[in-house]
Amino acid sequence: MTTTSTAPHCHIAMIGLGVMGKSLTLNLIDNGFHVAGFDLNSSNIQQTTQEAQIISKGQFVACDSLEQILAHLPSPRVIALSVPAGDIVDSVITDLLNAGLNPQDIVIDTGNSLWTDTIARDKHYQGKLNFFSTAVSGGEQGARFGPALMASGDEHAWEYVKPMWNAIAAKVNQHGLPVEPLQDGEACATFTGPSGSGHYVKMVHNGIEYADMQLICEVYQYLHQVIGLKAEHIGDIFSEWNQGVLNSYLMEISADILKQKDFQSDQPLVEMILDKAGQKGTGVWTAINSLEVGCPAPSIAQSVYARSLSSLKERRQLGEQKLAVITETHKTEALSTTIAELHDALYCAKLCVYAQGFDLMKTTSEQQDWQLNFAEIAKGWRAGCIIRAVFLQSITKAFEADPQLDNLLFDQHFGHEIKSRQLNWRRCVANASLYGVAIPGIGSALSYFDSMRCATLPANLLQAQRDYFGSHTYSRIDQPESQKYHVEWSHHPRTEIKK
Repeated sequence: MTTTSTAPHCHIAMIGLGVMGKSLTLNLIDNGFHVAGFDLNSSNIQQTTQEAQIISKGQFVACDSLEQILAHLPSPRVIALSVPAGDIVDSVITDLLNAGLNPQDIVIDTGNSLWTDTIARDKHYQGKLNFFSTAVSGGEQGARFGPALMASGDEHAWEYVKPMWNAIAAKVNQHGLPVEPLQDGEACATFTGPSGSGHYVKMVHNGIEYADMQLICEVYQYLHQVIGLKAEHIGDIFSEWNQGVLNSYLMEISADILKQKDFQSDQPLVEMILDKAGQKGTGVWTAINSLEVGCPAPSIAQSVYARSLSSLKERRQLGEQKLAVITETHKTEALSTTIAELHDALYCAKLCVYAQGFDLMKTTSEQQDWQLNFAEIAKGWRAGCIIRAVFLQSITKAFEADPQLDNLLFDQHFGHEIKSRQLNWRRCVANASLYGVAIPGIGSALSYFDSMRCATLPANLLQAQRDYFGSHTYSRIDQPESQKYHVEWSHHPRTEIKK
Protein backbone atom coordinates (compact mmCIF):
# COMPACT_ATOMS: atom_id res chain seq x y z
CA MET A 1 0.00 0.00 0.00
CA THR A 2 1.43 3.37 -0.98
CA THR A 3 0.52 6.86 0.13
CA THR A 4 0.64 9.83 -2.22
CA SER A 5 -0.84 13.27 -1.82
CA THR A 6 -2.28 13.13 -5.35
CA ALA A 7 -4.22 9.92 -4.81
CA PRO A 8 -7.89 10.45 -5.74
CA HIS A 9 -9.03 8.05 -3.04
CA CYS A 10 -8.52 7.64 0.69
CA HIS A 11 -6.88 4.54 2.13
CA ILE A 12 -9.40 4.07 4.92
CA ALA A 13 -12.59 5.57 6.34
CA MET A 14 -13.28 6.19 10.01
CA ILE A 15 -16.93 6.19 11.09
CA GLY A 16 -17.21 7.68 14.56
CA LEU A 17 -14.93 10.60 15.35
CA GLY A 18 -15.25 10.75 19.11
CA VAL A 19 -12.23 10.51 21.40
CA MET A 20 -10.93 7.19 20.02
CA GLY A 21 -12.00 7.61 16.40
CA LYS A 22 -10.45 11.06 16.14
CA SER A 23 -7.23 9.88 17.77
CA LEU A 24 -6.89 6.89 15.42
CA THR A 25 -7.60 9.18 12.45
CA LEU A 26 -4.88 11.64 13.42
CA ASN A 27 -2.47 8.76 14.04
CA LEU A 28 -3.15 7.45 10.51
CA ILE A 29 -2.55 10.91 9.06
CA ASP A 30 0.71 11.20 11.03
CA ASN A 31 1.85 8.07 9.23
CA GLY A 32 0.99 9.33 5.76
CA PHE A 33 -2.41 7.76 5.15
CA HIS A 34 -5.45 9.53 3.70
CA VAL A 35 -8.61 9.18 5.78
CA ALA A 36 -12.28 9.84 5.05
CA GLY A 37 -14.29 10.57 8.19
CA PHE A 38 -17.95 10.62 9.18
CA ASP A 39 -19.83 11.25 12.41
CA LEU A 40 -23.45 12.10 13.15
CA ASN A 41 -22.14 14.78 15.51
CA SER A 42 -21.01 17.70 13.34
CA SER A 43 -18.81 19.10 16.12
CA ASN A 44 -16.76 15.87 16.09
CA ILE A 45 -16.22 16.24 12.34
CA GLN A 46 -15.25 19.88 12.76
CA GLN A 47 -12.80 19.16 15.58
CA THR A 48 -11.14 16.33 13.64
CA THR A 49 -10.89 18.50 10.52
CA GLN A 50 -9.22 21.31 12.44
CA GLU A 51 -6.67 19.04 14.12
CA ALA A 52 -5.98 17.14 10.90
CA GLN A 53 -5.20 20.39 9.06
CA ILE A 54 -2.53 21.20 11.61
CA ILE A 55 -0.76 17.94 10.73
CA SER A 56 -1.17 17.94 6.95
CA LYS A 57 -3.38 19.63 4.37
CA GLY A 58 -5.57 17.34 2.31
CA GLN A 59 -5.08 14.01 4.09
CA PHE A 60 -8.46 14.13 5.83
CA VAL A 61 -11.74 14.26 3.93
CA ALA A 62 -14.80 15.14 6.01
CA CYS A 63 -17.91 13.43 4.65
CA ASP A 64 -21.55 14.23 5.36
CA SER A 65 -23.02 10.85 4.33
CA LEU A 66 -22.11 7.19 4.16
CA GLU A 67 -22.57 7.30 0.39
CA GLN A 68 -19.87 9.96 0.23
CA ILE A 69 -17.62 7.83 2.45
CA LEU A 70 -17.93 4.90 0.03
CA ALA A 71 -17.25 7.15 -2.97
CA HIS A 72 -13.87 8.17 -1.55
CA LEU A 73 -12.60 4.60 -1.13
CA PRO A 74 -11.10 2.26 -3.74
CA SER A 75 -12.19 -1.36 -3.89
CA PRO A 76 -11.97 -3.25 -1.65
CA ARG A 77 -13.03 -0.47 0.66
CA VAL A 78 -11.58 -0.43 4.19
CA ILE A 79 -13.90 1.09 6.77
CA ALA A 80 -13.17 1.28 10.51
CA LEU A 81 -15.99 1.71 13.01
CA SER A 82 -15.20 3.58 16.21
CA VAL A 83 -18.62 3.38 17.84
CA PRO A 84 -19.87 2.01 21.18
CA ALA A 85 -20.21 -1.76 21.49
CA GLY A 86 -23.65 -3.23 21.04
CA ASP A 87 -26.56 -2.71 18.67
CA ILE A 88 -25.10 0.48 17.19
CA VAL A 89 -22.40 -1.59 15.44
CA ASP A 90 -25.06 -3.52 13.52
CA SER A 91 -27.04 -0.35 12.89
CA VAL A 92 -24.05 1.33 11.21
CA ILE A 93 -23.26 -1.78 9.17
CA THR A 94 -26.88 -1.98 7.98
CA ASP A 95 -26.69 1.66 6.90
CA LEU A 96 -23.43 0.94 5.05
CA LEU A 97 -25.02 -2.00 3.24
CA ASN A 98 -27.93 0.21 2.23
CA ALA A 99 -25.45 2.84 1.03
CA GLY A 100 -23.84 0.38 -1.39
CA LEU A 101 -21.28 -1.71 0.49
CA ASN A 102 -19.94 -4.67 -1.51
CA PRO A 103 -19.16 -8.25 -0.32
CA GLN A 104 -15.39 -7.73 -0.72
CA ASP A 105 -15.35 -4.51 1.33
CA ILE A 106 -13.67 -4.74 4.75
CA VAL A 107 -15.52 -3.36 7.80
CA ILE A 108 -13.45 -3.25 10.99
CA ASP A 109 -15.02 -3.07 14.46
CA THR A 110 -12.50 -1.24 16.68
CA GLY A 111 -14.78 -0.96 19.72
CA ASN A 112 -14.86 -2.98 22.94
CA SER A 113 -17.31 -5.56 21.63
CA LEU A 114 -17.95 -8.82 23.46
CA TRP A 115 -15.99 -11.51 21.63
CA THR A 116 -19.00 -13.78 21.17
CA ASP A 117 -20.84 -10.90 19.46
CA THR A 118 -17.89 -10.59 17.07
CA ILE A 119 -18.12 -14.28 16.17
CA ALA A 120 -21.87 -13.93 15.62
CA ARG A 121 -21.38 -10.88 13.38
CA ASP A 122 -18.75 -12.65 11.31
CA LYS A 123 -21.25 -15.45 10.58
CA HIS A 124 -24.17 -13.06 10.04
CA TYR A 125 -22.39 -10.89 7.46
CA GLN A 126 -20.87 -13.75 5.46
CA GLY A 127 -21.40 -12.99 1.75
CA LYS A 128 -22.45 -9.41 2.49
CA LEU A 129 -19.09 -7.91 3.53
CA ASN A 130 -15.72 -8.94 4.95
CA PHE A 131 -16.23 -8.39 8.68
CA PHE A 132 -12.99 -7.84 10.61
CA SER A 133 -12.23 -6.72 14.15
CA THR A 134 -9.40 -4.91 15.88
CA ALA A 135 -9.40 -4.39 19.62
CA VAL A 136 -7.56 -1.22 20.61
CA SER A 137 -5.77 -0.74 23.93
CA GLY A 138 -4.05 2.33 25.31
CA GLY A 139 -6.87 4.82 25.71
CA GLU A 140 -6.92 8.18 23.99
CA GLN A 141 -3.16 8.73 24.12
CA GLY A 142 -2.48 5.24 22.86
CA ALA A 143 -4.86 5.62 19.94
CA ARG A 144 -3.32 8.97 19.08
CA PHE A 145 0.38 8.09 19.29
CA GLY A 146 0.61 4.29 19.25
CA PRO A 147 -1.86 1.74 20.62
CA ALA A 148 -1.58 -2.00 21.06
CA LEU A 149 -3.78 -3.62 18.42
CA MET A 150 -5.34 -7.09 18.60
CA ALA A 151 -6.80 -7.96 15.19
CA SER A 152 -8.80 -11.02 14.18
CA GLY A 153 -10.85 -12.31 11.28
CA ASP A 154 -10.17 -13.16 7.65
CA GLU A 155 -6.43 -13.55 6.91
CA HIS A 156 -6.77 -11.89 3.50
CA ALA A 157 -8.31 -8.84 5.19
CA TRP A 158 -5.42 -8.80 7.67
CA GLU A 159 -2.84 -8.71 4.86
CA TYR A 160 -4.64 -5.70 3.42
CA VAL A 161 -5.00 -3.88 6.76
CA LYS A 162 -1.61 -4.89 8.20
CA PRO A 163 0.50 -2.05 6.69
CA MET A 164 -1.75 0.59 8.24
CA TRP A 165 -1.99 -1.15 11.60
CA ASN A 166 1.77 -1.76 11.80
CA ALA A 167 2.36 1.91 11.00
CA ILE A 168 0.09 3.33 13.71
CA ALA A 169 0.77 0.77 16.46
CA ALA A 170 3.12 1.33 19.38
CA LYS A 171 6.69 0.17 18.77
CA VAL A 172 9.35 -1.50 20.89
CA ASN A 173 13.12 -1.66 20.39
CA GLN A 174 15.27 -4.80 20.27
CA HIS A 175 15.18 -4.99 24.06
CA GLY A 176 11.38 -4.94 24.14
CA LEU A 177 11.20 -1.39 25.49
CA PRO A 178 8.76 1.21 24.09
CA VAL A 179 10.12 3.79 21.64
CA GLU A 180 8.83 7.29 20.91
CA PRO A 181 5.98 7.79 18.39
CA LEU A 182 6.98 7.66 14.69
CA GLN A 183 10.27 5.91 15.51
CA ASP A 184 11.17 2.56 13.98
CA GLY A 185 10.71 -0.62 15.96
CA GLU A 186 8.72 -3.83 16.24
CA ALA A 187 5.01 -3.02 15.95
CA CYS A 188 2.61 -4.00 18.73
CA ALA A 189 -0.05 -5.03 16.20
CA THR A 190 -0.94 -8.69 16.64
CA PHE A 191 -3.10 -10.81 14.35
CA THR A 192 -4.53 -13.28 16.86
CA GLY A 193 -6.40 -15.50 14.42
CA PRO A 194 -10.07 -16.34 13.73
CA SER A 195 -12.88 -13.87 14.27
CA GLY A 196 -13.54 -13.05 17.91
CA SER A 197 -10.09 -14.02 19.16
CA GLY A 198 -8.82 -10.42 19.06
CA HIS A 199 -11.68 -9.10 21.16
CA TYR A 200 -11.24 -12.08 23.48
CA VAL A 201 -7.54 -11.36 23.99
CA LYS A 202 -8.41 -7.70 24.68
CA MET A 203 -11.05 -8.80 27.19
CA VAL A 204 -8.48 -10.86 29.09
CA HIS A 205 -6.04 -7.94 28.84
CA ASN A 206 -8.64 -5.81 30.59
CA GLY A 207 -9.22 -8.49 33.22
CA ILE A 208 -5.50 -8.50 33.96
CA GLU A 209 -5.63 -4.71 34.00
CA TYR A 210 -8.40 -4.77 36.64
CA ALA A 211 -6.33 -7.08 38.85
CA ASP A 212 -3.03 -5.23 38.33
CA MET A 213 -4.65 -1.94 39.36
CA GLN A 214 -6.20 -3.58 42.42
CA LEU A 215 -2.84 -5.03 43.55
CA ILE A 216 -1.19 -1.62 43.40
CA CYS A 217 -4.08 -0.08 45.32
CA GLU A 218 -3.76 -2.70 48.06
CA VAL A 219 -0.09 -1.87 48.55
CA TYR A 220 -0.98 1.82 48.73
CA GLN A 221 -3.66 1.04 51.34
CA TYR A 222 -1.22 -1.00 53.45
CA LEU A 223 1.46 1.68 53.42
CA HIS A 224 -1.07 4.40 54.17
CA GLN A 225 -3.30 2.65 56.72
CA VAL A 226 -0.87 0.40 58.56
CA ILE A 227 2.45 2.25 58.27
CA GLY A 228 0.94 5.74 58.14
CA LEU A 229 2.93 7.00 55.16
CA LYS A 230 1.84 10.12 53.31
CA ALA A 231 0.69 9.80 49.71
CA GLU A 232 3.73 11.64 48.36
CA HIS A 233 6.09 9.31 50.21
CA ILE A 234 4.28 6.27 48.78
CA GLY A 235 4.58 7.89 45.36
CA ASP A 236 8.35 8.09 45.84
CA ILE A 237 8.44 4.38 46.75
CA PHE A 238 6.44 3.50 43.65
CA SER A 239 8.78 5.61 41.50
CA GLU A 240 11.74 3.66 42.86
CA TRP A 241 9.99 0.35 42.24
CA ASN A 242 9.30 1.48 38.69
CA GLN A 243 13.04 1.38 38.01
CA GLY A 244 13.18 -2.40 38.53
CA VAL A 245 11.18 -5.56 37.86
CA LEU A 246 7.90 -3.76 38.63
CA ASN A 247 8.46 -1.23 35.85
CA SER A 248 5.11 -0.67 34.15
CA TYR A 249 2.74 1.99 32.91
CA LEU A 250 0.36 1.41 35.83
CA MET A 251 3.17 1.74 38.38
CA GLU A 252 4.38 4.91 36.67
CA ILE A 253 0.99 6.63 36.68
CA SER A 254 0.24 5.49 40.25
CA ALA A 255 3.43 7.19 41.44
CA ASP A 256 2.49 10.33 39.53
CA ILE A 257 -1.05 10.35 40.96
CA LEU A 258 0.16 9.98 44.56
CA LYS A 259 2.45 13.00 44.21
CA GLN A 260 -0.29 15.23 42.81
CA LYS A 261 -1.63 17.95 45.14
CA ASP A 262 -5.29 18.96 45.15
CA PHE A 263 -5.71 22.33 43.44
CA GLN A 264 -8.22 23.55 46.05
CA SER A 265 -7.09 22.17 49.42
CA ASP A 266 -3.39 21.56 48.74
CA GLN A 267 -3.92 18.09 50.21
CA PRO A 268 -2.89 14.99 48.25
CA LEU A 269 -5.41 14.78 45.42
CA VAL A 270 -5.90 11.04 45.90
CA GLU A 271 -7.23 11.68 49.42
CA MET A 272 -9.85 14.07 48.02
CA ILE A 273 -11.22 11.53 45.55
CA LEU A 274 -14.30 9.52 46.63
CA ASP A 275 -13.41 5.85 47.08
CA LYS A 276 -16.03 4.47 44.68
CA ALA A 277 -14.56 2.83 41.56
CA GLY A 278 -16.39 2.51 38.27
CA GLN A 279 -16.18 -0.25 35.69
CA LYS A 280 -17.23 -0.75 32.07
CA GLY A 281 -17.78 -4.49 32.08
CA THR A 282 -14.74 -6.13 30.50
CA GLY A 283 -13.41 -7.26 33.88
CA VAL A 284 -16.81 -8.76 34.66
CA TRP A 285 -16.83 -10.51 31.27
CA THR A 286 -13.41 -12.02 32.06
CA ALA A 287 -14.51 -13.26 35.48
CA ILE A 288 -17.71 -14.75 34.05
CA ASN A 289 -15.78 -16.42 31.23
CA SER A 290 -13.36 -18.01 33.72
CA LEU A 291 -16.33 -19.57 35.52
CA GLU A 292 -17.96 -20.69 32.28
CA VAL A 293 -14.89 -22.52 30.98
CA GLY A 294 -13.80 -23.80 34.40
CA CYS A 295 -10.44 -22.04 34.41
CA PRO A 296 -9.73 -20.38 37.79
CA ALA A 297 -8.88 -16.68 37.70
CA PRO A 298 -9.56 -15.79 41.35
CA SER A 299 -7.45 -12.63 41.51
CA ILE A 300 -9.18 -11.18 38.46
CA ALA A 301 -12.57 -12.02 39.97
CA GLN A 302 -11.53 -10.49 43.31
CA SER A 303 -10.61 -7.25 41.56
CA VAL A 304 -14.13 -7.07 40.14
CA TYR A 305 -15.61 -7.76 43.58
CA ALA A 306 -13.37 -5.06 45.07
CA ARG A 307 -14.84 -2.48 42.70
CA SER A 308 -18.34 -3.66 43.58
CA LEU A 309 -17.54 -3.38 47.29
CA SER A 310 -16.18 0.11 46.77
CA SER A 311 -19.55 1.21 45.41
CA LEU A 312 -21.21 0.28 48.75
CA LYS A 313 -19.90 3.41 50.46
CA GLU A 314 -22.83 3.92 52.87
CA ARG A 315 -22.83 0.27 53.89
CA ARG A 316 -19.09 0.36 54.53
CA GLN A 317 -19.49 3.49 56.64
CA LEU A 318 -22.14 1.67 58.68
CA GLY A 319 -19.86 -1.35 58.93
CA GLU A 320 -17.11 0.83 60.37
CA GLN A 321 -19.46 1.66 63.23
CA LYS A 322 -21.10 -1.73 63.70
CA LEU A 323 -18.37 -4.31 63.13
CA ALA A 324 -15.92 -4.81 65.97
CA VAL A 325 -12.37 -5.41 64.91
CA ILE A 326 -9.59 -7.01 66.94
CA THR A 327 -6.14 -6.65 65.42
CA GLU A 328 -2.52 -6.90 66.40
CA THR A 329 -0.75 -3.68 67.26
CA HIS A 330 1.56 -2.84 64.40
CA LYS A 331 5.05 -3.96 65.21
CA THR A 332 7.69 -1.32 64.91
CA GLU A 333 10.16 -2.64 62.38
CA ALA A 334 12.47 -1.15 59.82
CA LEU A 335 10.47 0.59 57.10
CA SER A 336 12.83 -0.90 54.55
CA THR A 337 11.79 -4.41 55.66
CA THR A 338 8.09 -3.67 55.19
CA ILE A 339 8.72 -2.03 51.81
CA ALA A 340 10.73 -5.07 50.67
CA GLU A 341 7.93 -7.43 51.74
CA LEU A 342 5.30 -5.40 49.88
CA HIS A 343 7.49 -5.13 46.78
CA ASP A 344 7.94 -8.90 46.59
CA ALA A 345 4.29 -9.58 47.39
CA LEU A 346 3.21 -7.25 44.59
CA TYR A 347 5.58 -8.87 42.11
CA CYS A 348 4.54 -12.43 42.98
CA ALA A 349 0.84 -11.58 42.93
CA LYS A 350 1.27 -9.79 39.60
CA LEU A 351 2.89 -12.91 38.15
CA CYS A 352 -0.05 -15.01 39.36
CA VAL A 353 -2.51 -12.61 37.72
CA TYR A 354 -0.74 -12.94 34.37
CA ALA A 355 -0.59 -16.71 34.85
CA GLN A 356 -4.35 -16.73 35.37
CA GLY A 357 -4.92 -14.56 32.30
CA PHE A 358 -2.73 -16.63 29.97
CA ASP A 359 -4.20 -19.87 31.35
CA LEU A 360 -7.67 -18.54 30.59
CA MET A 361 -6.64 -17.68 27.03
CA LYS A 362 -5.07 -21.13 26.65
CA THR A 363 -8.24 -22.87 27.82
CA THR A 364 -10.55 -20.89 25.55
CA SER A 365 -8.12 -21.15 22.62
CA GLU A 366 -8.28 -24.94 22.89
CA GLN A 367 -12.08 -24.91 23.15
CA GLN A 368 -12.48 -22.56 20.17
CA ASP A 369 -9.60 -24.13 18.16
CA TRP A 370 -7.94 -20.71 17.79
CA GLN A 371 -4.32 -21.81 18.27
CA LEU A 372 -3.38 -18.51 19.93
CA ASN A 373 0.31 -17.61 19.88
CA PHE A 374 1.03 -16.50 23.45
CA ALA A 375 4.53 -15.24 22.73
CA GLU A 376 3.09 -12.93 20.05
CA ILE A 377 0.33 -11.77 22.39
CA ALA A 378 2.88 -10.95 25.11
CA LYS A 379 4.98 -9.11 22.52
CA GLY A 380 1.96 -7.09 21.48
CA TRP A 381 1.37 -5.96 25.06
CA ARG A 382 4.89 -4.62 25.62
CA ALA A 383 3.93 -1.10 24.49
CA GLY A 384 0.82 0.93 23.78
CA CYS A 385 -1.59 -0.89 26.10
CA ILE A 386 -2.50 -0.20 29.73
CA ILE A 387 -0.72 -3.28 31.12
CA ARG A 388 2.52 -2.62 29.24
CA ALA A 389 5.47 -3.57 31.43
CA VAL A 390 9.10 -4.66 31.25
CA PHE A 391 7.85 -7.88 32.83
CA LEU A 392 6.22 -8.84 29.48
CA GLN A 393 9.60 -9.32 27.83
CA SER A 394 10.24 -12.23 30.21
CA ILE A 395 6.77 -13.64 29.50
CA THR A 396 7.53 -13.46 25.78
CA LYS A 397 10.76 -15.39 26.30
CA ALA A 398 8.96 -18.00 28.41
CA PHE A 399 6.47 -18.80 25.64
CA GLU A 400 9.13 -18.61 22.93
CA ALA A 401 11.15 -21.21 24.83
CA ASP A 402 8.08 -23.40 25.35
CA PRO A 403 5.00 -22.55 23.24
CA GLN A 404 3.11 -25.35 25.04
CA LEU A 405 3.96 -24.05 28.54
CA ASP A 406 1.17 -25.35 30.75
CA ASN A 407 1.18 -22.46 33.19
CA LEU A 408 3.37 -19.37 33.44
CA LEU A 409 4.26 -20.30 37.02
CA PHE A 410 5.99 -23.42 35.70
CA ASP A 411 8.52 -21.41 33.70
CA GLN A 412 12.00 -21.80 35.20
CA HIS A 413 12.71 -18.05 35.39
CA PHE A 414 9.44 -17.19 37.09
CA GLY A 415 9.65 -20.23 39.35
CA HIS A 416 12.99 -18.95 40.61
CA GLU A 417 11.58 -15.43 41.06
CA ILE A 418 8.73 -16.66 43.24
CA LYS A 419 10.98 -18.96 45.23
CA SER A 420 13.32 -16.11 46.13
CA ARG A 421 10.45 -13.75 47.10
CA GLN A 422 7.90 -16.17 48.52
CA LEU A 423 8.50 -15.66 52.25
CA ASN A 424 8.12 -11.90 51.92
CA TRP A 425 4.84 -12.51 50.07
CA ARG A 426 3.60 -14.76 52.86
CA ARG A 427 4.66 -12.30 55.57
CA CYS A 428 2.79 -9.52 53.77
CA VAL A 429 -0.45 -11.53 53.60
CA ALA A 430 -0.13 -12.68 57.22
CA ASN A 431 0.60 -9.19 58.51
CA ALA A 432 -2.24 -7.66 56.52
CA SER A 433 -4.63 -10.09 58.23
CA LEU A 434 -3.18 -9.38 61.67
CA TYR A 435 -3.35 -5.61 61.14
CA GLY A 436 -6.86 -5.65 59.67
CA VAL A 437 -6.22 -4.34 56.15
CA ALA A 438 -7.95 -6.01 53.22
CA ILE A 439 -5.72 -7.27 50.41
CA PRO A 440 -8.09 -9.53 48.43
CA GLY A 441 -5.98 -9.44 45.27
CA ILE A 442 -2.61 -10.24 46.83
CA GLY A 443 -4.20 -12.77 49.21
CA SER A 444 -6.17 -14.60 46.51
CA ALA A 445 -3.02 -14.77 44.37
CA LEU A 446 -1.19 -16.53 47.21
CA SER A 447 -4.09 -18.97 47.62
CA TYR A 448 -3.98 -19.61 43.86
CA PHE A 449 -0.25 -20.32 44.07
CA ASP A 450 -0.64 -22.64 47.04
CA SER A 451 -3.53 -24.50 45.39
CA MET A 452 -1.59 -24.82 42.13
CA ARG A 453 1.36 -26.47 43.90
CA CYS A 454 -0.84 -28.80 45.98
CA ALA A 455 -1.06 -32.30 44.47
CA THR A 456 -3.94 -33.27 46.80
CA LEU A 457 -6.75 -30.81 47.52
CA PRO A 458 -9.70 -31.37 49.91
CA ALA A 459 -12.00 -31.89 46.92
CA ASN A 460 -12.05 -35.58 47.89
CA LEU A 461 -14.19 -34.67 50.92
CA LEU A 462 -16.22 -32.27 48.80
CA GLN A 463 -17.01 -34.97 46.24
CA ALA A 464 -18.00 -37.35 49.06
CA GLN A 465 -20.38 -34.66 50.35
CA ARG A 466 -21.92 -34.37 46.87
CA ASP A 467 -22.37 -38.12 46.70
CA TYR A 468 -23.90 -38.20 50.21
CA PHE A 469 -26.68 -35.67 49.56
CA GLY A 470 -27.06 -35.94 45.77
CA SER A 471 -25.76 -39.34 44.65
CA HIS A 472 -23.33 -37.54 42.32
CA THR A 473 -20.82 -40.45 42.44
CA TYR A 474 -17.04 -40.25 42.73
CA SER A 475 -13.87 -41.78 41.27
CA ARG A 476 -11.33 -43.77 43.27
CA ILE A 477 -7.58 -43.15 43.37
CA ASP A 478 -6.90 -46.88 42.88
CA GLN A 479 -9.17 -47.25 39.82
CA PRO A 480 -9.49 -45.51 36.41
CA GLU A 481 -11.04 -42.06 36.77
CA SER A 482 -13.72 -42.94 34.23
CA GLN A 483 -15.11 -45.57 36.61
CA LYS A 484 -17.69 -44.05 38.98
CA TYR A 485 -18.81 -45.22 42.43
CA HIS A 486 -21.60 -44.40 44.86
CA VAL A 487 -22.16 -45.23 48.52
CA GLU A 488 -25.60 -46.03 49.92
CA TRP A 489 -24.97 -43.65 52.82
CA SER A 490 -28.32 -44.15 54.54
CA HIS A 491 -27.99 -47.92 54.72
CA HIS A 492 -26.36 -49.91 57.57
CA PRO A 493 -24.00 -51.41 56.83
CA ARG A 494 -23.11 -48.97 54.08
CA THR A 495 -22.20 -50.38 50.71
CA GLU A 496 -20.20 -49.07 47.76
CA ILE A 497 -21.84 -49.51 44.38
CA LYS A 498 -19.96 -49.47 41.10
CA LYS A 499 -21.84 -47.31 38.62
